Amino acid sequence: MVSRLVLVLGDQLTPDIAALREADKSSDIVVMAEVMDEASYVRHHPKKIALIFAAMRKFAAALKEDGWDVRYATLDDEDNAGSIPGELLRHAEATGADEVIATEPGEWRLIEALDEVPLTVRQLEDARFVASHAEFEDWAEGRKELRMEYFYRDMRRKTGLLMDEGDPEGGKWNYDHENRKPPKEGLTREGPMRFTPDDTTEEVLELVEARFGENFGTLRPFGYATDRAGARRALTHFIKHALPRFGDYQDAMLAEDRFLYHALISPYLNIGLLDPIEVCKAAEEAYKSGDAPLNAVEGFIRQIIGWREFIRGVYYLEGPDYPRRNALNHQRGLPDLYWGGETKMRCLAKAVEQTREEAYAHHIQRLMVTGNFALLAGINPAEVHEWYLSVYIDAFEWVEAPNTVGMSQFADGGVVGSKPYVSSGNYISKMSDYCKDCHYSVTTKTGEGACPFNLLYWAFLDRHRDRFSSNPRMGQMYSTWDRMKPEKRDTILAEADDFLKDLSAGKPV
Repeated sequence: MVSRLVLVLGDQLTPDIAALREADKSSDIVVMAEVMDEASYVRHHPKKIALIFAAMRKFAAALKEDGWDVRYATLDDEDNAGSIPGELLRHAEATGADEVIATEPGEWRLIEALDEVPLTVRQLEDARFVASHAEFEDWAEGRKELRMEYFYRDMRRKTGLLMDEGDPEGGKWNYDHENRKPPKEGLTREGPMRFTPDDTTEEVLELVEARFGENFGTLRPFGYATDRAGARRALTHFIKHALPRFGDYQDAMLAEDRFLYHALISPYLNIGLLDPIEVCKAAEEAYKSGDAPLNAVEGFIRQIIGWREFIRGVYYLEGPDYPRRNALNHQRGLPDLYWGGETKMRCLAKAVEQTREEAYAHHIQRLMVTGNFALLAGINPAEVHEWYLSVYIDAFEWVEAPNTVGMSQFADGGVVGSKPYVSSGNYISKMSDYCKDCHYSVTTKTGEGACPFNLLYWAFLDRHRDRFSSNPRMGQMYSTWDRMKPEKRDTILAEADDFLKDLSAGKPV
């Protein structure tokens, strides 16, 4: 019997992943490889590369122990072909296999590369999600707008999570209005569980230091779990110590507390060490046992079976060109401050500093600080997309692109969101302590020391008036702008233009 090759990618580290479930342990050969193509198609954060390589090595070892024939190539293996297609062809030649079983990748780039491999490659749909492609397509068909809230309700019904005889637990689907508390004095905690690198992880860290030491990002200290057991411990730690207050303060930002009550389990979910339903059930059990309030548990579950599933559906529905969309025709280059260049804006400096050191920032830091600034400043969304894909440990294109191109930059023209997520400095001031000790004054609207977010906010609205003035969710903003005296509007626009000229010129802003 001729063996088949079974491809397992670095974000498919789940024992019952579709390709392994379809394969025959007695005859098929598992192919796993650390390849330079995947490690360098963007300049990934060193922590992200280290997490994936270390987790891959441990997963491969577990498969071998379970009786699989695993052919694994480390990055420094002299026979490594350097790409996933190359590795498949190398092993096909060595074994005589002419068929590959693969689980559909999470990036169109790799889906298309597998389609071009001169072997029979069967790409099976990834079944680790609640909604299949067909289910999402059926839900989306005929809808004028795709809105996550209605999709989320269907996912609640399908899974039975937080349901009470067909009705939502507590009588409401969504408790988001209770989850917007600003930070308060003394709001700190110990943070997510950290792990000491073992021998396997340490070996990977040394490899990453040697090969990717020039990439943006601090590799050490490295505290992420690199196997399922560690990821489970991290989940248990979050459920016990942070979930009870997660809901209240999930939008809060503190300069000296980078995690607050966030779980930091998205990397484990996105590479397959945790299953989304097991995570949601753990949170639901905390509510049922009285250990966490409904607003926290519902908000947490909504992020996973609502937003995460919705975003994945959009990515595959919209097709390969989605990451390159630019509905607002923004063309400004990504400024150096995103790579740690000097900036006098404390919120951006802190968000980028955290990103560099942790490979992580939570959703509001990404959406309303780094994303908000990029949108207001008219930065090319393709460059913003590449930056997010590069610097965050949980970033894979299926989840990152719709969040960046759609939610953050409105570059998809409204597929993901009904309006652009823009704000002046007031929102950042309310939800964080970033404005304290900043060079700029958030209460100053024009003139010396005016917060750039204040200037850019109104300039953005003015620049895109034709597109957004009729949007019912933005009418009040335009009414406020129109009530300003003409000379004040002229001052705002002139100062915003001067700021953007300095930004483009590479001056510290």
